[in-house]
Amino acid sequence: MLDQTWRKSTRSGDNGACVEVRRVDDTIEVRDTKDRTKPAHVYTLAEWEAFIGGAKAGEFDI
Repeated sequence: MLDQTWRKSTRSGDNGACVEVRRVDDTIEVRDTKDRTKPAHVYTLAEWEAFIGGAKAGEFDI
């Protein structure tokens, strides 16, 4: 089992308006720090890698 510590970007402020991620076995979980009681969104590693690749490539830039 991998380290299941929730992590947020070092660029996030302390205002609570961010998301946290953690890896649990072969999935990535993402949750909103404003309401940690809600269930996390769960993605496969392939889905997460595709999202991160798209973000780095500017696919989601507005």
